[in-house]
Amino acid sequence: GFIFQVASFQGVAVRSLSTSSPHDHPEHGRLVYKGNLAKAVLGVKFFSYSTSIFNLFMMPYIMLKSGIGVESLLVQAAFYGLVGIFTFVTPVTLHILTKGYVIRLYYKDEVDTYTAITYNAILAEKVTVFHQKDVKIPDITKMFTTFYAKTKSMLVNPTLFPNPQDYNHLMGYDKSSFFKFEDLEE
Repeated sequence: GFIFQVASFQGVAVRSLSTSSPHDHPEHGRLVYKGNLAKAVLGVKFFSYSTSIFNLFMMPYIMLKSGIGVESLLVQAAFYGLVGIFTFVTPVTLHILTKGYVIRLYYKDEVDTYTAITYNAILAEKVTVFHQKDVKIPDITKMFTTFYAKTKSMLVNPTLFPNPQDYNHLMGYDKSSFFKFEDLEE
């Protein structure tokens, strides 16, 4: 019964966290990008956090029932190490890998600024505002970084921009130093 309750609670919590209001935020500008993995990222992080909390509460019970507390120091160290990896390392690693995943990206034409919405460590939406000139493209392709906004790494999927010009402007490709078509005609 207890495991079923935890599973059903997770489903309810993930649904309530991920069903937000329509994404119209005129104060941020117009919506130019929407990440399609936002719910998956939120769900995986929530599941990881909830299993970590479950592990913390269950560890004393398991130690008491299994008698690990009486065993050798080596067995205790191995047990704590294994539980520690799943309890602390997994959520921290997940957060580091997904903290730059852009859920939504807004653009204000008149001031040439972007507003990126990402998830922070406590699964709340975090707002990062940056100017197009703050965008830096990494020299080498990085797995979880498409560009840097000031110093913050951001991850977007270029194919999810409904208007390719929006992606080109974000990355600065529209004002590249390469010669333009008009220059050819002269």
